[in-house]
Amino acid sequence: MKRYQVTGIGNAIVDVISSADDSFLAHMGIEKGIMQLVERERAETLYGAMAHRTQAPGGSVANTLAGIGNLGLRTAFIGRVRDDTLGRFYADAMVEDGTDFVNPPVRGAELPTSRSMIFVSPDGERSMNTYLGISASLSAEEVDEAVTGHTEVMFLEGYLFDTDASKEAFLKAARTCRAGGGKAGIAISDPFCVERHREDFLRLIENELDFVIGNEAEIRSLYQNDDLDADLRRVGEACPLVVCTRSGDGVSIIRQGQRTDVPVEKIVPMDATGAGDQFAAGFLYGYVTGHDMATCGRMGAVAAREVISHYGPRPEADLKELFRNHGLM
Repeated sequence: MKRYQVTGIGNAIVDVISSADDSFLAHMGIEKGIMQLVERERAETLYGAMAHRTQAPGGSVANTLAGIGNLGLRTAFIGRVRDDTLGRFYADAMVEDGTDFVNPPVRGAELPTSRSMIFVSPDGERSMNTYLGISASLSAEEVDEAVTGHTEVMFLEGYLFDTDASKEAFLKAARTCRAGGGKAGIAISDPFCVERHREDFLRLIENELDFVIGNEAEIRSLYQNDDLDADLRRVGEACPLVVCTRSGDGVSIIRQGQRTDVPVEKIVPMDATGAGDQFAAGFLYGYVTGHDMATCGRMGAVAAREVISHYGPRPEADLKELFRNHGLM
């Protein structure tokens, strides 16, 4: 039995949340309802302007691990935080949620812990201002083979695939996991990241990975066209397992050339933040525990439906109980 069932590698970002009306947003020059990257000085200004802050550990793959932990699997997270107030909070919060935070906060680091300042308007709109900070400087040095070589599934975050150092970290994580008999895969995360690093992305998928999870825009970005079915066939020829979420149109899964389409029930989301992260949590739970692809897809859809029914990117309900209610357990 492996030490971990799922290990994730990704951005370690503290979500810092505060309420704000439209006049405050206008005064601070915050564009309402979008996510934008900000520099350090701007991040410090916005952080200082937040009243009645609440904090939660965030980041795409970290959110997925929270969902998998909700389902009772053994999980670990590889990420980078500074030994500052937010960094210590992040590391402690991950452990409290049941995920081992395997890299201790970095003492004396030049960059501070990454954070996303989220301003919630009275109408429910979330205006996100993200400073990547230290998490974006993850390198192969932070990848411990004692962790990656003893995990059943290694899950990589596409958002982090943006520097030479992080690419080397991904290669080391995938290769050591597979050398130990595990499976490695990636959440594509961002079409724009693919645009910047297409050749490296495709090389990683074709040569180093066992599965790929992405939405239809992300899958299409791999091959630069609008023919999703053709793109699914192509990536399915390059990688043993491809999972494509298509919003209200369901999920398409190709495993070893065999396609499975899973329908979903359309609902109006209260907050779509975290839908992809929790779909991945449900799907990977099914994958690790040996379920067929249709059931894995349905588990992912149930987990995604739960998270879009409330504010925040992490599940609030017992996902196992939801799976049982849907006849999936």
